[in-house]
This record gives sequence, C-alpha cells and structure tokens, in this order.
Amino acid sequence: MDRRAFIAQGSALLVAGGAAGAASAQAVFQEGRHYVRLPQSVAVSVPAGKIEVVEFFWYGCPHCNAFEPTLEAWVKKLPADVVFRRVHVGFRPSFEPQQRLALTLETMGLMDSLQRKVFHRIHVEGERLDRPEAIIAWAVANGVDEAKFKEIFNSFGMANRVRQSSKLAEAYKIEGVPALGVHGRFYTSPALAGGDNAPEAVGHGRALQLVDQLILRARKGT
Repeated sequence: MDRRAFIAQGSALLVAGGAAGAASAQAVFQEGRHYVRLPQSVAVSVPAGKIEVVEFFWYGCPHCNAFEPTLEAWVKKLPADVVFRRVHVGFRPSFEPQQRLALTLETMGLMDSLQRKVFHRIHVEGERLDRPEAIIAWAVANGVDEAKFKEIFNSFGMANRVRQSSKLAEAYKIEGVPALGVHGRFYTSPALAGGDNAPEAVGHGRALQLVDQLILRARKGT
C-alpha cells in the first residue's frame, strides 16, 4: 500500500475474517508477487550463522493487532538459529512515542510479556497511548519499574535508536504494516502472501509459511 494511503486510511491493508488454517500446506509463492527480494541487501544485527527475522509493526494498526496472536505462537517454535525481533515503524513524527515504548520494552526484556497488553490497551480498551505521560502511566500500571522505564524512554541514546528503527524500515522499503523482513534480503506481509481478496487470517498463515521458506533460503544462501 502507498504510504500516503496508509496514513490516510489507518493502515487498511487486509480484508478481515477467515481462518489461518486455510493457508495451503502446499502453497507456491512467487517472487515479485508474494514476496520481494531486496535489490540491495540490508545489514543484519545477528552473529554469523544466525538468521534474522524482523516484524515491522505499528501499535495503532488494527491489522498488526490481529496478526499478533498468530505471530506470537509462530515465534515460540522458531529454530535456535533464527533471531526474531520487532521494529515499530515511524511513518510520521507522531509515531515516535510508541517507537520509544517498543524500544524501551525491548531494552528491559519485557516486549514478549507486554506486547499483547499494549495492543489490548489500544484496540480493546480504546486508549491511544500516543503521549509519553500516558505510556508511562500504562507501564507503571502493568508493574514496570517507573524510574527505570523513564530512564530508558527519555535517554540520550533513544533518539538515535528511533532513527535507526526508521532507517531499517526504509532500507527494507516498508510502506505498510504488518510486514516481515528476512535476513536483510527479503520482505513479505500478510497482504502480499495472502493474495488478492484473501481473508485476513489466511494472509497471516501464508505469510508465516512463506517466511519459513525464506529462512531456509537464507540459511542456504540462495
């Protein structure tokens, strides 16, 4: 999706409904249609012998929220040589507080335990969590050490980390979320992998099935 359309429409990427189990076990994916090979490789942040997979997301995106349960279950079954991380996009300046939230949770080792709770606060309880004071209050209410959270959230180096997150999304040429980057070489998304008019949950399953295949390719260097 065009980034301007993404901003105007609130990341309306997929048609809702369906079941992830409908993704075919024998799905055939085509380069340029279901996934993209990057014209220039992106640097990865993992040691040699490891494969990096990155989810690009936005806390305010309803499709990222819908994708999270399926993604979370998939992440728990990843092979030992696959390193998974989440990167909050910065499509516009107002996203920065939530980028800082994601990076702070990552730094504190709390993203796995609190990621779903952030989405729930926004998409079920209806709080936008787009202001620092609201974010800090939410973190404290969820048992996070206030002083430590504030120290990281407002740290001198945080602005640079926010820029690095945005640059990584730009390097992968991400224009909509959720999206998945594989070892600096490929990217796909539920919208791409699902194909035209696919129910949203079908796109979720197919995207992760495709990422499994791309991990194998990255491992083999093909």
